[in-house]
Amino acid sequence: MDKRRVCVTGGSGFIGSWLVRELLRRGYTVHATLQNIADPNEKGHLQALEGANERLKLFQLDVLDYDAMAAAISGCAGVFHLASPCTLEEIKDPQAELLDPAIKGTLNALEACRRANAKRVVLTSSISSLVPNPTWPPNTVIDENSWTDIEYCKRDKIWYPVSKTLAEKAAWEYVQTHQMDMVAVHPSTCLGPLLQPKLNASSAVLRDLLQGSQDTQSNYWLGCVHVEDVAKAHVLLYETPSASGRHLCTNGIIHYSDFSEVVAKICPEYPVYRFTEETQPGLLRCKDAAKKLIDLGLCFTPIEKAIQESVASMKEKGFLRLGSKDT
Repeated sequence: MDKRRVCVTGGSGFIGSWLVRELLRRGYTVHATLQNIADPNEKGHLQALEGANERLKLFQLDVLDYDAMAAAISGCAGVFHLASPCTLEEIKDPQAELLDPAIKGTLNALEACRRANAKRVVLTSSISSLVPNPTWPPNTVIDENSWTDIEYCKRDKIWYPVSKTLAEKAAWEYVQTHQMDMVAVHPSTCLGPLLQPKLNASSAVLRDLLQGSQDTQSNYWLGCVHVEDVAKAHVLLYETPSASGRHLCTNGIIHYSDFSEVVAKICPEYPVYRFTEETQPGLLRCKDAAKKLIDLGLCFTPIEKAIQESVASMKEKGFLRLGSKDT
């Protein structure tokens, strides 16, 4: 088995594209999965990456199709499983739209990894597997020991955290049963330049804030992180045999109100809402919340740079009107 051959499911998304870019840059051969291989919007930006002509192979994948998953993973020493629906919008059918693809898709990926004898799996989870967690002890910084309160989320119909949490729990149970090597990454809100032509959910959070949204992100926020740092964290965990368990990936824990203040200063031409109330009551701020990754050597990009690059990219791609305080 070629140790430098890896698979990235969900390779055309925001994080996936940056991960494929990072792996190609480091000399890996990459199997990347897409939902529709005939769609130039899914593959064009990947095919344009340096090294893609020689070391990138694209596969069409429905995560519920085990055979397609197995074909993509075959021959790979490592697998990065990112493919999972990500939306913060209202969901009509949570089971079909979020839960089945997240949970069954993850189990299909792990089964394919086991049968292909992949050496290590890196699971892309989310801070949505850590929060919201109303039962977390007060005056305690959120860390990797926190698990999202499923019943709280179901009661309030907050389905994305339910999907990420149940998928991750199913994954840990599977790898423990089958004695497989897996590590998990939990990115906070990812920002930075868009490689893909579509606007992703986390970039849309910043766009909406810039356009005057007063949403506090109360159930989806711990902080933010540059997408390139998230890609580097994935590779770091794959290449570090001693790494184990869950890894929060965020440039500090801050409140959404703190974030809006930074955005307002960087982008004074936009009608950014300045929160006067607490957006995350009880959440303790922490500069080095991603201590496990920091201890492994990951250096985080300042959030100001992530914001600036996000704004420039969204403007360039037409997702953000140029300065719009008066529009």
